[in-house]
Amino acid sequence: MSAEVIGIIILIAAFLILMILRVGIGIAMGGATIITMLYLNLPISVVFQGMISGTNVFTFMAVPFFILAGEIMSGGGISARLIDFASALVGWVHGGAGMVNVLASMFFGGISGSAAADTASLGPIEIKMMTDQGYDKDFSTCLTMASSIQGMLIPPSHNMVIYAVTAGGVSIGALFLAGLVPGVFLGLALMVYSYIIARTRKYPKSDKFSIKRALKTGWTAMFGLMTIVIIVVGVSGGVMTATESAAIAVLWSFIVSVWIYKDITIKEYYKIATRTVKTLSIIMILISVAYSFGWVVTFLGIPKMIASGLLALTSNKFVLLFLLNIVLLLLGMFMSMSSIILILTPILVPVLTTMNISLVHFGVVLILNLGMGLLTPPVGGVLYIGSAISGIKVGRLTKAMIPFYIVMFSVLLVITYVPEISTFLPNLLAVGK
Repeated sequence: MSAEVIGIIILIAAFLILMILRVGIGIAMGGATIITMLYLNLPISVVFQGMISGTNVFTFMAVPFFILAGEIMSGGGISARLIDFASALVGWVHGGAGMVNVLASMFFGGISGSAAADTASLGPIEIKMMTDQGYDKDFSTCLTMASSIQGMLIPPSHNMVIYAVTAGGVSIGALFLAGLVPGVFLGLALMVYSYIIARTRKYPKSDKFSIKRALKTGWTAMFGLMTIVIIVVGVSGGVMTATESAAIAVLWSFIVSVWIYKDITIKEYYKIATRTVKTLSIIMILISVAYSFGWVVTFLGIPKMIASGLLALTSNKFVLLFLLNIVLLLLGMFMSMSSIILILTPILVPVLTTMNISLVHFGVVLILNLGMGLLTPPVGGVLYIGSAISGIKVGRLTKAMIPFYIVMFSVLLVITYVPEISTFLPNLLAVGK
């Protein structure tokens, strides 16, 4: 065997062994990289140079700002206000409490960009609201978790920023616009399913629709929802870069939470900033190590080998997309979202380009795929948060999630095979052209 083939075996074997030993993903990537480079007699200094240059990207500055903005709005009293607004809009429909759950998550996801923050912040309120109205606790919790995935698609999404940079210059504005319609589409699918279940199980209606209440709650929630407008219009309209819009979103969310809603004190802001730093440190370590790992992967010619293998397996892009969906769903069950994006994106870009598949469209497919991984065992973070706040065991929740998996996978297939759902808005507004 050639040195390259042995190097590939060492790289994959070292990575898998470290993962089996339950070593952190960042350490596993870094350790596998160093072991392989020692075998290939490559200078170890390349690893550390790669770690520095991997994070020395201006666009990545948007990531900490988006995370901080989401954390501020998550703790800034907006949760209850969004639920009140959503309740005023759709709570009067049969099974309206379920629709309120979905709509509130749609709003909140567009502010926080985090499924975990959505579930943790809105979950306790939404689950109690639904169970008080006679809904099953299992159904209420599962709907809360499933609806939180909208936040991965509706901007801002720091994972889309990571994908855009890793894919090599994909327009962040185009990605943000591309995620809007699929995010709403997923929400509508969950609403329809919620309505059907409400009819079948005879769940009750809420109060009658009141235009006065809708206007009042809408005015209160508007200040928080303005964050979405700032980001989407700013980035997609070319007024601001993603980093600039993220910084302004932080400032606006701080003003809203501290001086308008008055639900956060300066002392509490310190705790929020601390949580942000902890989250950011994990992401930035992954980004830096993944860059060196990716350098070795490219040096060994793995992307070209995988591209040739996939193209030899099928020349039909529809079959290829289906296979990629299955692979991503399986990986999402065992690895974190950021890790998969950082490792797989550079490998898949040549294949997607050869098959003439839009990188913007695939970005939406990728994010939804990996978002579903947050709801699956053994490492689904949102699944464990849902279990913690509801008191329902993970095994029981996983079983109750099966119908939701089917609904979400159906939505995934539609978005995969009807790319116009994702590309319509970016093409209409000529963003990223």
